[in-house]
Amino acid sequence: MAAPAHAFTHDGIAFGGDYNPEQWDPSVWEEDVTLMREAGVDLVAINIFGWAGVEPRDGEFTFASLDRIIELLHAADIRINLGTGTASPPAWLTRAHPEILPIAEDGTTRYPGGRQAWCPSSPAFRAAALSLVRAVAERYGSHPAVALWHVSNELGCHNSLCYCDQSAAAFRLWLRARYGSVDALNAAWGTAFWSQTYGDWEEILPPRAALSARNPGQALDFHRFSSDELLDHYRAEAAVIRDLSDVPVTTNFMVAAHIENMDYWQWAGEMDIVANDHYLDYRLGDPRTELSFAADLSRGLALGAPWLLMEHSAGAVNWQPINFPKSPGQMLRNSLTHVARGADAVCFFQWRASVQGSEKFHSAMLPHAGTGSTLWHDVVELGGIISKLDEVAGSRVVADIALVFSWESWWAADAESRPSSALGYLDQVHAVYAAFAALHVTIDVVAPGADLSAYRLVLVPGLHLVRDEEATVINDWISAGGTALVTFFSGIVDENDRVWTGGYTGPFRDALGIAVEEFAPVAPGARVSLGSGAAGTLWSERMHVTTAEVVDSFADGPAAGGPAITRNRWGSGNAWYLSTLLEPQAYRSLAQELVSAAGVESPVPVTGDSDGAVEIVRRRGDISSYVFAINHGSTSVQLQVSGTELITGDNTVATLEVPPGAVRIIREESAS
Repeated sequence: MAAPAHAFTHDGIAFGGDYNPEQWDPSVWEEDVTLMREAGVDLVAINIFGWAGVEPRDGEFTFASLDRIIELLHAADIRINLGTGTASPPAWLTRAHPEILPIAEDGTTRYPGGRQAWCPSSPAFRAAALSLVRAVAERYGSHPAVALWHVSNELGCHNSLCYCDQSAAAFRLWLRARYGSVDALNAAWGTAFWSQTYGDWEEILPPRAALSARNPGQALDFHRFSSDELLDHYRAEAAVIRDLSDVPVTTNFMVAAHIENMDYWQWAGEMDIVANDHYLDYRLGDPRTELSFAADLSRGLALGAPWLLMEHSAGAVNWQPINFPKSPGQMLRNSLTHVARGADAVCFFQWRASVQGSEKFHSAMLPHAGTGSTLWHDVVELGGIISKLDEVAGSRVVADIALVFSWESWWAADAESRPSSALGYLDQVHAVYAAFAALHVTIDVVAPGADLSAYRLVLVPGLHLVRDEEATVINDWISAGGTALVTFFSGIVDENDRVWTGGYTGPFRDALGIAVEEFAPVAPGARVSLGSGAAGTLWSERMHVTTAEVVDSFADGPAAGGPAITRNRWGSGNAWYLSTLLEPQAYRSLAQELVSAAGVESPVPVTGDSDGAVEIVRRRGDISSYVFAINHGSTSVQLQVSGTELITGDNTVATLEVPPGAVRIIREESAS
C-alpha cells in the first residue's frame, strides 16, 4: 500500500461542488463565480468530463477555455479540484478504437452515448487517457489555484465489470500472479465440480453469461481482478500527475448501498486524502441511516483521518425510479451528518443545474428556478453555517464500537445459488448499524483483520467470507476481554469461497460455543417468534450450543425450539451470536444490552429521543472537542452538555435543547 505523496490542506471546512462551464456560454461564467462567492463556495471541481473540449481531436490540445475559467476562479480566491478529464472518452477515440468499448457478461457491446464507455483493461484507452493527463498536468501542475487533483470520476460506477477479450487476457495475467500454476487455480476454484478443470491458462475466461449458475470461485476472483484493474488505472493517472505536480491526488469513491464492485479497503491507501460521493437512496427502507453508515465507512477508509464529501445532492437526483426532493432542513441535516462523522468538505453535484443532457433533472446548488428559489437560499444559509465550523477541521471522531465490513463478503454472500436470495449482505450490515446507532453511540467501520485494541465492542454482521487469520484477530480480542456480536451467515467460507466444515461459523465456532448444523431461511414477509416475545425475519438456523448459554430461542418457524441468541464466555470476554434478522425494536433492545455490558456510552446524555431520530457524534481536536446533535425527529430533545454552540453563538450550561429538524454543534472547552 503506497503512502500518500502530499496532504490536502484547506483553511477550514471546504464548501463547493462540481462546475461544468463547458455546458454554458462564457457570458455565464462571471455570474457563476460571483454567485459562488455569495454562497460561500471556496472549492470547485472542474474538467471532470472535459476531454472532448481539451482534446477535440487526437493529439490536438486546446486550453483557452480551461485557462479562462481557472483564472476567473483564482481571481475570486476559489480553489480548484482539477479533474484529469478522463471519465468518458470522446467520440473520436471510440471511432478510432472501437475495441475500447466494454462488453457485458452476455457478450453485447456497450456503446457511446452515456458515460464511462471504456474497458478498464484496454491498452488503447489507457494510452489515450495518460496522454491527456500528461498534457493537463504539464499545463496546470504548478498553478497556485489547483488545490487537489481529481483522477477520472467515480471509477467503476458503470464499467467496473468488462467481459471482453482484452479483459479476459488481463484476467489470466492476474490469475497467474495470484496462483502461480493452473493446478493451484483448480484447487482454489474447486473445478473438479461439473468437470470444469483447466489444463492451460488460455482456457480460462471471465465468468460470462452461462446456462446455469457459474463457478463462485471464478466469480469472486473476477470481482477482485476488476477492482484491481480500475485501481491500476487510478495508479497510472496518479503517477503521471505526481511526476509533474506536488498537489495531492485523489478520486471520488462511491461508498453507497448500490455500488459494490470496488474493494475500497485496497484503494484507500493510494489516496492522498479519501473522498466520497453519497446520495440518499430512497429504494432503501432507511436511507437516512444508510447515509450515516456510509459516512462512517468513509472515515474508516481514511483510518480515522478527515475525509472529503466530494458530491452529494442539494435536492432530488435523477436516476432513481422516483426522485424525491429534500424536505425543509434536510439538506442541512444531511450535509452536517457528513461533517459530524469526519468530513472536512461539503461539496455537491453540481453548481448550476444543467438544461440539457441526462442529468438535467438532477438538483444543483443553483437550480433552474434561480436565485429567487428556496433551494438557493438554503444553499447560501448552509455556506454561512459551514464558514462557522472552520475550527472543526482536522478534528477526529471518537468511537468505542467497531463494525467489521468486507467487500469480499458482499461479493461472496450475494453470489448465485445462495440459501436465500431474499437476504443480502447489506441487509445484515444496515440492520445492526441502525440498531446501535439509534442508541446515540458512535461506530467505526473497519476492515477484516484490523487492530481492534481501541474498542470496547465489536460487531461482525454476516462476515460470510473470512480468512483464518482475520477470524483469529477477532477471537483473540474477545479472549482478551472484549465483547463481540457475530450474526448469522458469518464464517461460512474462506478466501477461496470454500466452506469451512465441521459446523457453520467455521473459525468463530469455538469462540461462539455453538455449532450451526443447517440454514433455515424464512420466507419474505413471514416472521419467526422468539421466546422473549421478540420476532425475526428472513432467516433462522438449526444449531446447538456446545459451551454457550442460550439467551433466547425460536418459539416457532423452521428452527422452533432451537437457540436464536447465544452468549459464550471466551477467555476474559463474551461472544454473542444472533441467528435471525431481528425486527428493529427487538434489535435495538439487544443492542442496548450489549452496549451496557461493554460499557459504551453516548458522547453526551440525551433525553426525549424515543425513536432514535437524533444523531450524537463527538469530534475531538487538539484543544477542543465538538458535539454534533442532529435532530431528524419531530420533537425536541435535550442534551446534557456545556459549551458554545457554533451555529447560534449561544453559550449553554448543563442542558441544551435541540428543536425538531435542527442541528446544534457545541464546542466543549476542553477535550473529553
